[in-house]
Amino acid sequence: MSQVLFVAWHSGEGPLAQWAPVGRLEHTPSGYRFVYTKGARKLKDFRPFPGMSDLEAVYESEELFPLFANRLLAPSRPEYEAFLRWGGFDPANPPDPLAILGVTGGERVTDRLEVFPCPMKDADGCYVTKFFLHGIRWMAPATQDRILRLQPGERLALMIDFMNRHDPWAVAVRTDRDEDRFMIGYVPRYLAYDINHLCRRCTPDSITVTVERVNEDAPLDHRVLCRMRACWPEDLRPCSGEVFEPLVNVQEVSSVCQE
Repeated sequence: MSQVLFVAWHSGEGPLAQWAPVGRLEHTPSGYRFVYTKGARKLKDFRPFPGMSDLEAVYESEELFPLFANRLLAPSRPEYEAFLRWGGFDPANPPDPLAILGVTGGERVTDRLEVFPCPMKDADGCYVTKFFLHGIRWMAPATQDRILRLQPGERLALMIDFMNRHDPWAVAVRTDRDEDRFMIGYVPRYLAYDINHLCRRCTPDSITVTVERVNEDAPLDHRVLCRMRACWPEDLRPCSGEVFEPLVNVQEVSSVCQE
């Protein structure tokens, strides 16, 4: 089975900001394939990526496209091993580049692009995903101190933030100890809709969120790696909306090399 990531784009800022998947990146036996999805038509200010100007083309390459390869640290960089550890990977056995992007998100301060994997069932039929805690930079100093005291395996809790002016699907994360409860951040936006659904359909004891790693030497957006496991309701269909559908049928259109 080929590995698939979706490419999301953030349009605008503040309460009027929009978000949608605009592309699908796939690792195939012959290399890499990229196609735009119908979400690219939904965002008014979205423009095709450099070297991929045709929204209805299929792009293929033996090497990972530069747009995504540039979001990975080169092995020659001194912080490369730390970068892998932040994501919970073994530096002695580096994974596929798409596996790294699927955890780190590939975000850069210079643009509004983010990549993410579509959640799948584990061997027990449960919803399992890992994500870096978002929004830490907006937390108060006391909260950031508490974040540094998180321990691997520590239980966390979810809170649906339905009055959030920036994202009506926002899901906050807090510590779960009675003596010092802190809201410490948010789940990534690309998971928020599914997690809202899970919180309403799964019993509380069938949802667990724990601290996977705390990276004290990492930038804030890679500071806390979390792991979530939940039931999988029969009607849950991650990444199945219209915005996730390819704009072109890969089987009917000839592929083109990157421009």
